Amino acid sequence: MQPIGPLMIEHRLIERLMPLIAAEAQRLEENMAVHPSFAFVDAWVIDVVVDFLQTYADHCHHGKEEGILFAALENKELTAELQRIMEELIREHVQGRQMTQALARAKLAYLRGNEAALTDIIHHLKALAAFYPQHIEKEDRHFFLPCMEYCTEAEKAEMLGAMWEFDRRVIHQKYEQLLEQLQNSHPCEHG
Repeated sequence: MQPIGPLMIEHRLIERLMPLIAAEAQRLEENMAVHPSFAFVDAWVIDVVVDFLQTYADHCHHGKEEGILFAALENKELTAELQRIMEELIREHVQGRQMTQALARAKLAYLRGNEAALTDIIHHLKALAAFYPQHIEKEDRHFFLPCMEYCTEAEKAEMLGAMWEFDRRVIHQKYEQLLEQLQNSHPCEHG
């Protein structure tokens, strides 16, 4: 398997979330059109979307792209077009993070009583549902396959091994950080 294989498999899972996000935006928008008080934001749904995008799509998936694949390509003499696409993908990763954070902030504002934040939630859901399919298509069709031509079989094997190791650590990192946040927000006797 090439190192882009796991990344493309992850893309299929991310793609499965996008119609759900779009449907939630539509549900909220339709209910808001009938009467704003009917447009109940299911905070759990937004929390799941935010967690999935932050943990899986960004930390796990983009973490491997940036920290392993892009890092391996950094010293390669890529064509100007591939270099441009890689830089664009990195900017899009930042954009995806910002959009996800904006959705989380809008949900929090809505839960604190700001009914106008519902419009922001709908906007961010629609934006995310439109953003990720385009981003994924760019990676799958215009970047992943051509960039593999610049790597030796040994480099590909090394990247693949690094990706498996990265995945192995992700769950531990997530819950170590969660526990640290909990400990910092609720000081108690440790020991």
